Amino acid sequence: MKYEIKKFKDGQVTAKNIENDHIHIKIRGNSYEDLFAMATIKEAWDAENALNKNAVAKLTIHCLIGQRSDRRFNKEESFDLKVICNFINAMKFNKVYILHPHSPISLALINNSEQISHFDFVKRAFNKIGNPILVSPDAGAYKNTHEIAERLNADLVPSNKVRVNGVPEISIQGDVKGKPCLIVDDLADGGRTFKFLAEALKHQGASKVYLYVTHAQFNYGFEELKETIDRIYCTNSYKNIEDAFVTQFILE
Repeated sequence: MKYEIKKFKDGQVTAKNIENDHIHIKIRGNSYEDLFAMATIKEAWDAENALNKNAVAKLTIHCLIGQRSDRRFNKEESFDLKVICNFINAMKFNKVYILHPHSPISLALINNSEQISHFDFVKRAFNKIGNPILVSPDAGAYKNTHEIAERLNADLVPSNKVRVNGVPEISIQGDVKGKPCLIVDDLADGGRTFKFLAEALKHQGASKVYLYVTHAQFNYGFEELKETIDRIYCTNSYKNIEDAFVTQFILE
């Protein structure tokens, strides 16, 4: 597949030079501009392949925008993920792959969708550290982390958090004394909750605390996180990070 994206000064994007009858578009998908660029590629491809019954179009989204807005949080508010997924569905892809979605709602709302597992990235971090205890940061992450722990034959410690006056209070349900720990989660916005979790793990005697997240935003930088976390592992699904504190796995 060959295509060219052009962006005009007013922000408009356009695609041209679509040549193949099989396409696989891969995008970060973390912005509306990404989605519109994808849509222009698909529209130009459709124009050339409308009558080709053998034509196949696939889409890979590395970091789906709006994935945390997986319900209508308050009355009279928009259901943002539904809006985004309806837009993707309108492109009529034969297959849509999504890397480590925040919840199964994304897969339910997007037609012909399939999850890309984050297992291989966690495994790479796990091997680099050297057999750490896996830590699920909350109840929502426990199922996925438990499945990974079983595949890696690793110990797993659940944790739970509740917010009191905006500050998370954390309970850790297992022995981590003298052992390295790897917190595993899907995404980090600012990452402050992970700082408190790492602090609690070290208070329980953990020798080192590492963090893996697939989607690494870290909108407030790393200085505060460095106080309690020894290293961060992530993919570049959201952005490229150049910091010695971070080991980033590069997606194709």
